[in-house]
Amino acid sequence: MKNVLSAPFMVDMIRTATDMYSQGWDERNSGNISVLLDETEVKKHLDIPAIVRVIPTGFEAPELDGKYFLITGAGSYFKNVQYDPKKNLGIVRLAKGGAEAEVLWGLSDGGRPTSEFPAHMMSHAARMKADPENRVVMHCHPANLLAMTYVHTLDEREFTRTLWRMCTECVIVFPDGVNVLPWMLCGTNEIGEATAKEMETARLCVWAQHGVYGAGRGLDETFGLIETAEKAAEIYLKIAHLPILNTITDDGMRLLEKRFSVKTREGYLE
Repeated sequence: MKNVLSAPFMVDMIRTATDMYSQGWDERNSGNISVLLDETEVKKHLDIPAIVRVIPTGFEAPELDGKYFLITGAGSYFKNVQYDPKKNLGIVRLAKGGAEAEVLWGLSDGGRPTSEFPAHMMSHAARMKADPENRVVMHCHPANLLAMTYVHTLDEREFTRTLWRMCTECVIVFPDGVNVLPWMLCGTNEIGEATAKEMETARLCVWAQHGVYGAGRGLDETFGLIETAEKAAEIYLKIAHLPILNTITDDGMRLLEKRFSVKTREGYLE
């Protein structure tokens, strides 16, 4: 008998949600994750049943039609995912050009996909165009990145350069930079469309006074991307009020480009 709870993608999802909660990124029912699944992998671990129910999504994403996603549920507490994954997670398949989500497993209390489902799916579509191997979209509320949006200009180039200068690893981990949206109402198609636009050029998008969106090829990569940016924001907040005597120069960052075979975003270095 197939057991989807033992599937590698499910084990990784549960572990990641638990780690995100332990980092303090996902208080109460905040934050959400979606993972694009390979149909073969789904069918290896789940007997595809009759559709449990169909949920209108309120958006269209024709390029995602027929795709399978493992998602967190609306109102789910990340701290509870490990204890009751079938209630707090769901596997859905998009249909009718993305206008419907067919629930195949999970969301067992009659729940719905995360309220940020439109933003997730639009971001998946955007990232798949930039990188066909992209599989993960992750949203959370890291305190230092959030705090930084109150005291730092939201200019994307300046925001990125500040983070790059905080840790040697930053320019290596996110050479494509960090995009930033001003405060917008969450859970709407408007913020979903705006986020997807930002995801065309970077894997990190900060929502001012709210949190961050990250995208990547796997859960570990995406978690590490956010983790690195959050560490840099923490360092910035610790030193921003002090006289800066030393920093990572643009010449230093060019040396990192060469050493680690990365290409920084065009025009972001002097």
